[in-house]
Amino acid sequence: MRTTRRFDSLPVYLLATIPQKKRDLIARGVDVIDLGAGDADLAPPPAAVEALAAAAREPAMSRYGFGLGLPAFRDATTAWMEKRFGHRFDPLKETVPLIGSKEGIAHLALAYLQQGDVAIIPDPGYLSYLGGTLLSDAEPHLYPITPRTDFLVDLDEIPESVMARTRLLYLNYPNNPTAAVAPLDYLERVVRTCRERSIVLVYDNAYSELTFDGYVAPSIFDVPGARDVAIEFHSLSKTYNMTGWRCGWAAGNAGIVAALAKTKSFVDTGQFMAVQKAGIAALESWESWVPGNVAVFRERRDAAVAAFRANGFSVPEVPKASMYLWVPLPEGVQSIDFHERLMEEEGVIVLAGAALGAGGKGFFRISFITSPARITEAAVRAGRVLRRMVSGAAG
Repeated sequence: MRTTRRFDSLPVYLLATIPQKKRDLIARGVDVIDLGAGDADLAPPPAAVEALAAAAREPAMSRYGFGLGLPAFRDATTAWMEKRFGHRFDPLKETVPLIGSKEGIAHLALAYLQQGDVAIIPDPGYLSYLGGTLLSDAEPHLYPITPRTDFLVDLDEIPESVMARTRLLYLNYPNNPTAAVAPLDYLERVVRTCRERSIVLVYDNAYSELTFDGYVAPSIFDVPGARDVAIEFHSLSKTYNMTGWRCGWAAGNAGIVAALAKTKSFVDTGQFMAVQKAGIAALESWESWVPGNVAVFRERRDAAVAAFRANGFSVPEVPKASMYLWVPLPEGVQSIDFHERLMEEEGVIVLAGAALGAGGKGFFRISFITSPARITEAAVRAGRVLRRMVSGAAG
């Protein structure tokens, strides 16, 4: 049966194909080391697990949450935003609970984009930005983020013909996949442009708490005037090792929040309220539990940098944030080819940069999702594949 042009325009979501390939490798007896998805092998906060178990026994928690959700979860998210960033939001008018930040990011596009409109998307970037844009029948303008601009989207380089039609701008710092961070003066310029042109600024801040070496990630609302144009997305997935729980929220401009909430009212009936209850417990453990979890990621980061450098890879900078290492490949080595050969020949799963957009060609991403010892072993195997590919190209 015929599918729509919008559907047909969607690219393959490579990460969604990897689990079956991983199962096939394991069935063949391969020792698989998975550094692909940003899905750590670590436990959530015990308080969140206990809160979920208790709430799941309450019949009221199994009722529809609808868009309102659990009011106490809204209160907890706004309390955390005020404690962490110093910004106060109305829990009913300026926040919205989400079934993970991914769905909110994608659904927001349906409220603001239509045929003829443009969304500016960092390339490479989280494919939810692209998916929401394409399913809204709008035009994605993919801006290549590269070392030349410190992996920042430079709006001054985008043609006026594109800027005039732009309705959404997606930004994500700390960045997935490059681990780049954005200076505050850069964010000030972005907010100024969005205000001048009435562009909705979608700020994906899912990695705000995974920061190292004294770096503290800002909120977009640290910039004066951001509330006029911005919505900021947060998630419990990475910070609290709760990827499968699908619990997040967005906060920001009341009109933008209301548009997202209205869109969601037609496509879902809210997150399981017991999960929202667990989310409260997670947020309340922020000061006591998160630093220890971040220390584990820092140890894995240090091991990854050292091991990949020792095995022939160029790692120009040590990431200040996120759970990723963005590794360049030598000239002539294609990221998809490297990804496939590393998986088939050595049982190591990484994410090809090209799977996240054409701008990612020549790079691959690893995630700090397993132990330092396994990351080190993965780097040794990756080095072997790289040497074979380079020597084969030379021959």
